[in-house]
Amino acid sequence: MEQAKRAYDAVAQKEQRDQLIMEHLPLVRHLVGKMTAELPPGVDVDNLESAGVLGLVEAAHRFDSERGIQFKTYAYTRIRGAVFDELRRNCPLPQQMLQQTARVRQAYEELPPPVTIADLASVTGLSEAEVADCLAAIRMTRWLSWEEHGELIGTRLDDPDRPDRLVEKEEQKRLLTEALGALTERERLIVTLYYLEDLRLKEIGEVLSLSESRVSRLLNAALFHLGEYMRTHGG
Repeated sequence: MEQAKRAYDAVAQKEQRDQLIMEHLPLVRHLVGKMTAELPPGVDVDNLESAGVLGLVEAAHRFDSERGIQFKTYAYTRIRGAVFDELRRNCPLPQQMLQQTARVRQAYEELPPPVTIADLASVTGLSEAEVADCLAAIRMTRWLSWEEHGELIGTRLDDPDRPDRLVEKEEQKRLLTEALGALTERERLIVTLYYLEDLRLKEIGEVLSLSESRVSRLLNAALFHLGEYMRTHGG
């Protein structure tokens, strides 16, 4: 009797895991779609989605509902981690882009702030579209570094909620609001649709009648402009 019960429980658990996986496959597609929006062209999205599915399967096997965490929240971290692991194992950047990215880095370091994409294009001899792609590549390498050493980020001695830190956060919010206002109308709309409305590139492209690659480059340009504004205005 006990053996039959164990067999029944095992089957029930497998069915529950399978159901979690099937119900959350769209989460993988959505998350990978959002991540690749800020990655350079040439990234193999199918490989990233496959890695994300493996992360989802792992999450379903490890999930414990008694911890009081929603499965979607738990799976998000596992999927994201699996995608970053895949990016680390198989760098999607061709040699030509690595060379172009190095030129953009050097030009950025040598130019006086605030730096514009037009400035970088002029100094490097690249098109503004190529510069935007290089900025996405630079962001990707930073992402991978942060993800790999993420445990170091949360171990600062200073209390993040102490008064001076809160003032710092408020100042950052003010600067970000100003920076958003300094974007072109189209850049501001794309940032809003991507971050606040949670739309993917394809969906934004349909709204604005633009290709996915064009939306991606405009998004990366907007993110660069936001960063430059905050850098030159005390951010």
